[in-house]
Amino acid sequence: MPHKVFLNRLKLGDFRNYAGLSLELDARHVVLTGENGAGKTNLIEAVSFLSPGRGLRRAAYADAARVGADNGFSVFAALEGMDGPVEIGTGTAGTEEGQSRRLRLNGTPAKTIDELLDHLRVLWLTPAMDGLFTGGSSDRRRFLDRLVLSLDPQHGRRATDYERAMRSRNRLLSEGRADPVWLTGLERQMAELGISMALARQEMLGLLGGLVDKNQQGVFPAADLALSGFLDGEWHRPAFDLEEQYLETMKNGRYRDAAAGRTLDGPHRTDLLIRHRAKDMEAERCSTGEQKALLVGLILAHARLVTNMTGHAPVLLLDEIAAHLDERRRAALFDLVDDLGGQAFMTGTDRSMFSALGDRARYLTVASGSVSG
Repeated sequence: MPHKVFLNRLKLGDFRNYAGLSLELDARHVVLTGENGAGKTNLIEAVSFLSPGRGLRRAAYADAARVGADNGFSVFAALEGMDGPVEIGTGTAGTEEGQSRRLRLNGTPAKTIDELLDHLRVLWLTPAMDGLFTGGSSDRRRFLDRLVLSLDPQHGRRATDYERAMRSRNRLLSEGRADPVWLTGLERQMAELGISMALARQEMLGLLGGLVDKNQQGVFPAADLALSGFLDGEWHRPAFDLEEQYLETMKNGRYRDAAAGRTLDGPHRTDLLIRHRAKDMEAERCSTGEQKALLVGLILAHARLVTNMTGHAPVLLLDEIAAHLDERRRAALFDLVDDLGGQAFMTGTDRSMFSALGDRARYLTVASGSVSG
């Protein structure tokens, strides 16, 4: 049985409302309680920077630095990682817009941020995600791509390269004098990357499908998942055939795309369709409570999938997780999270809502950028 992945030390410097913070932790879950605005979400956002990307708020790095700070922010963590003990330091050197963040592993500069995935996987559920089912398709694509990225570190790079090639194609079409050879080269690149992205998404749905209704104690409803909006009904065909079909679609759609000012077909137009299985109802038509339960069920299934595929449970960040769950569902959630075998950070305003965790968690109080307990 692989050892448990958990943070045993966390230090923040000029991060959000924390001028400085140092926490000694252990393998238990961490419950952060305090008034709204105290800094609970800020603290777990810092933990989310132990994964690639811009954290659970998707904030510009300059916005994550404490107001008035001149030297950017820093996040340091010591943890028992997937590959053994490791010290991770990340942050920015200033507060300018558009800057990238730096990463050091055991004091040595890392080549890419993706190296974080060698040491831990971080998953999260926040109140901002409650509108997933009723919001725009871009929100659901982003949600799905984070699921894929947790198991396929190259997915993010493929998506970035695809977007870059698509922007170049759009620009050439808008100029009206594109070199056909150059344009075809960009479309070939988009076809290869786009089909790889789409197949990775399809594979994720297939893997999740076998887990969404298991190990959830009958408390969180199962969801049926499907993709729509790009090559619908064609995914049984070989990847090469799909690439050629998409390439032909782009070639035939050049005049239309030029008039529209954008590429109208591709994986960037995909939508994630989610249905409440027991009710056979689209998620957007379900009640707010049912939507919350569906989302929790999806996150739990994904966490279980990451555990099964990597051999290590992810670190879970569950912001205001107990607020809209009744006592029975809260207790079931805590059992399911604990059964994963990893470490979870949970926030809430009322400590009593976490009583079912008992001594499985360490309880900390957050107030105005300080932590006690």
